[in-house]
Amino acid sequence: MRKISIAIDGHSSTGKSTLARQLAESLGYVYIDSGAMYRAVALFALRNDLIDGSVNEAGLIEALRDMDVSFGLNSQTGRTEIHLNGENVEQEIRTIEVSSYVSEVAAIPEVREKLVKLQREMGRQKGVVMDGRDIGTVVLPEAELKLFMTAAPETRAARRYKELLDRGEDITYEEVLKNVRHRDHLDSNRAVSPLKQAEDAICLDNSDMGLKEQFERVRSFANRILNAKK
Repeated sequence: MRKISIAIDGHSSTGKSTLARQLAESLGYVYIDSGAMYRAVALFALRNDLIDGSVNEAGLIEALRDMDVSFGLNSQTGRTEIHLNGENVEQEIRTIEVSSYVSEVAAIPEVREKLVKLQREMGRQKGVVMDGRDIGTVVLPEAELKLFMTAAPETRAARRYKELLDRGEDITYEEVLKNVRHRDHLDSNRAVSPLKQAEDAICLDNSDMGLKEQFERVRSFANRILNAKK
């Protein structure tokens, strides 16, 4: 069976990564979490004192040459996880502190240029599921299946809040909701590759949709395309 590329874009905390992992595992495809790559850059900036209230753009651009972002397979879980200069930082990039600077980091043209180049190299082969903010519009515009995921800000904040509490973070729902709305504004209004739905993408509002229903619906979209290619 011929393989396809699947691009999943959308707002923060809509479950893009969860759905992308499910699809990749179901189809036997490679999952690439582009959002984790930008989180890794934000973590890199924090660790190197390149953030003091806001991102030191000039300093970060200069330091990009010393930063390597890659994915490695976790032999215990069988999943690909993000590595920053050879270190597995899958957990470290999920904190609210990192989340607060991801959109700002992602708005820097030089950062996007470096990561988009890496993402295109990873997605050159078919059999890839990639999620992020500009996958269907910029990174993989030729993807056979494109999705744009959204949900009410309050719903997304509640999901994110639960995740952070389960992880042991000391955070309030109001702080998470503020962060979600702030990221929405930055993602949609940045000058370079703003968040927007590709013209040929399927919009999926999962405000009132369970994970099983969502997966089955999207898998049916993929099956339809795969069967049409036989």
